Amino acid sequence: MDLILGRFADAEIASLSDGELGTLERLIEVPDPDLYAALIGDAPLPLEHASVLFDRIKAFRAVDQDT
Repeated sequence: MDLILGRFADAEIASLSDGELGTLERLIEVPDPDLYAALIGDAPLPLEHASVLFDRIKAFRAVDQDT
């Protein structure tokens, strides 16, 4: 998860709002196995962590894998 979130942060951190930064901080606190399972679609993300930002991370991961 460090690689996925790190790459996302490197690419997107400058464009994140304060609210999105807070959301990212909360996502980082989700246990890695749970967050990874949600990113690859094996498990739902707990509703309290579901957000547009998570969707952006998920889409970024898909694009990042293609390169």
